[in-house]
Amino acid sequence: MKEIQFYKYQATGNDFVLLDQSNVVYDLTESEVAHICHRRYGVGADGLMILRKHNLFDFEMIYYNSNGKLGSMCGNGGRCIVRFAYDQGLIGEKTTFLAVDGEHKATVLETDIALEMINVSDIKVLEKDKTFEIYTGSPHYVDIVNDVSALEDIVTYGKSIRYNATYKEKGINVNLIYIIDQNKLKIATYERGVEDETYSCGTGVTAASIALGLINKDLNEVFIDAKGGHLSVTFEREGETFTSVVLTGPAINVYEGIIKL
Repeated sequence: MKEIQFYKYQATGNDFVLLDQSNVVYDLTESEVAHICHRRYGVGADGLMILRKHNLFDFEMIYYNSNGKLGSMCGNGGRCIVRFAYDQGLIGEKTTFLAVDGEHKATVLETDIALEMINVSDIKVLEKDKTFEIYTGSPHYVDIVNDVSALEDIVTYGKSIRYNATYKEKGINVNLIYIIDQNKLKIATYERGVEDETYSCGTGVTAASIALGLINKDLNEVFIDAKGGHLSVTFEREGETFTSVVLTGPAINVYEGIIKL
């Protein structure tokens, strides 16, 4: 039987189990990760992250979805693992780490983490000023709605997109956004891997902000109201590419313990 020290963190309601493997490296099976993330039989989380040492970076972030499979980049997870590394005394207020989509820099603030995302250029406009495919470290489908009540049915709508013929094989995250003001939006997200709504999605929030930036060319900061809390995204432009993309929001330690597998 394995006994594993774990730490639980959340970022605007997106919750994660974190494991410190900076000194001891061990592997978990897909079923063990899924068990740890299970909300009835395990710790319960939207995903699990492992922090490991890296020769060229402060640390490496290895991210698993709650179904036990390796995942793509997670923006909320990125902020949580930075806060975790800081709490463990592994980094100072500024850090550079490696994730599945490459290098990321981050700054630890009082309650927030400011996380630099990758440049965004992989954008497909499906319907002008309405529907987009945007890659922000994870693939996202973004649909702008005129009625805020549409966000309440994100699970049904999300499944209809994620499992249609176009996206069924690889999957896609699905976001419904309602524009509150020219630089503020409300969002609901259905996440692949979790296969349900999450209270917040960092790469989804980033994709939604980029979508708003495509509509309003003068925009360089977006404020987001997610179910789990408030975030902001800033960016610059170099031609058709969005650069210096920074996702800022809280990342909070919830509790720690031992789980027996």
